[in-house]
Amino acid sequence: MTNDVLSLIGANMGGFSKRQRAIAHYILDNYDKAAFMTASRLGKAINVSESTVVRFAAELGYEGYPEMQRALQEMIRNKLTSIQRIEVSRDRLASHDVLSTVMQSDIEKIRMTLDMADREAFRTAVSRITGARRIYILGLRSSTAIASFLGFYLNLLFENVVLVHTTSVSEMFEQVLRIGEGDLLIGISFPRYSSRTVKVMQFASDRGADVLAITDSELSPLYEIAHTALLAKSDMMSFIDSLVAPLSLVNALIVAVGRQMNTDISATFADLEKIWTEYGVYENASHVE
Repeated sequence: MTNDVLSLIGANMGGFSKRQRAIAHYILDNYDKAAFMTASRLGKAINVSESTVVRFAAELGYEGYPEMQRALQEMIRNKLTSIQRIEVSRDRLASHDVLSTVMQSDIEKIRMTLDMADREAFRTAVSRITGARRIYILGLRSSTAIASFLGFYLNLLFENVVLVHTTSVSEMFEQVLRIGEGDLLIGISFPRYSSRTVKVMQFASDRGADVLAITDSELSPLYEIAHTALLAKSDMMSFIDSLVAPLSLVNALIVAVGRQMNTDISATFADLEKIWTEYGVYENASHVE
């Protein structure tokens, strides 16, 4: 099933009933809002029944309205500007409890990520990390936080980790200049995807390095370049990106890498504990001023 809902609608327009054409035209004209409407809300906006909206999704070949809605969301999320995101979130949240709505959405994205998880790709990613000569990690904009988190822990486990931390394209290429066979580049990006991340990933691939993508779907431009891809559902809440599921995936990746290293990681943290104790790195909460 194609995720380009608008193309599907256009191809089937001639066979729609009058009410179905009304739904089709509304989606074509307001796809940024329609993607986040329930079937009931979409029906009310067009003055048709909820069941008519559900049948419309089935007419397009989807198993139900939620599948069509997810396909529409996947298609447009990278196209929305910050202003459009704010407008969409205003409709999504409406008068709902923001705390509950946002956290329930995050829970759902983790569940969806687990349901679609490719265990073989996950195992391959772990092996690529533990076997790499050098590990480069790149994540820009909101993905910077995930890249830094991954880099922090991998740096505790390996001596060969490079966190590419600049936003200048030329400086990024300078940091990965010597990448080649035996090296691994981990590129992290979610809608709206960073073109700079894509360019550096392509450079790494052209130099013979392994490329691992952490992104949201097979439609991601990172997916096309990567030799291995780990997918995690992200979401947009107003002008911010919700990356709870990607962070959970990265948590699992770090734990799996640590388990594969087995005794090596135990020795590393034994040394760290001695250092932390000797230099008073951590304080008891009651003694912190």
